[in-house]
Amino acid sequence: MSVVLAEKVLDGRALLITLNRPDARNAVNGQVAREMAAILDDLDADPALAVGIIRGEGRGFSAGMDLKAFLEGDFPTFEDRGFGGFAERGPKTPLIAAIEGFAVAGGLEMALACDLIVAASDAKLGLPEVKRSLIAAGGGLLRLAQRIPYHVAAEIALTGDHLPVERLHQVGLVNRVAEPGHALDEALALAAQLVDNAPLALEGSKYVLENAADWGMADGWKHQQPVMERVSTSEDAREGATAFAERRAPVWRGR
Repeated sequence: MSVVLAEKVLDGRALLITLNRPDARNAVNGQVAREMAAILDDLDADPALAVGIIRGEGRGFSAGMDLKAFLEGDFPTFEDRGFGGFAERGPKTPLIAAIEGFAVAGGLEMALACDLIVAASDAKLGLPEVKRSLIAAGGGLLRLAQRIPYHVAAEIALTGDHLPVERLHQVGLVNRVAEPGHALDEALALAAQLVDNAPLALEGSKYVLENAADWGMADGWKHQQPVMERVSTSEDAREGATAFAERRAPVWRGR
């Protein structure tokens, strides 16, 4: 049985990806990592898909690593993609996390590996690893330190407690807060905004955003140049300008 499901939504322009181990709180084992990696490869390979949305089946997003599987030697990673099949190397296509219930430990790390996060107002988000003499080594500490104020990141990582979603929204970790039970609806509404945009421009923008901190401002202009040239000389760039002049919706081809 598949433990990660995929379904095209928004007229085939977005891919809804579901962690499908509800009885195990969508805990991540080797099979989850392998199937997720394969699905994300398919997402990148399909020019009609502009965004992926990741959610959890059942009561929550994910409780993180499957400890029982880990103790049996089943590791929740896949090759160079890392934890969950994408925490270390994600897809080129933008991802949105839609969180209901909980996203803790590796569950939050997978959400942090997404580009946008939508969370229900009553969801529990946290990194409780320190309570088990572990550290959040699946990208949680690395990404928190880059994305939110240090002292808030330290509170999450060093106490191991959950912080209210509203506070995480205030510091910029969560993009949108949804009513309980409606995180997916809000994520689909956000995805609908993305899919109207040009896929090459989305991919290029994500690439620059992900790497800008490592490049620095001085080198960033140099590294950004080939991305800009590839996008601006594409058929879609000409289509965008033509559609604007003709006052019609553009028809993107991903090339």
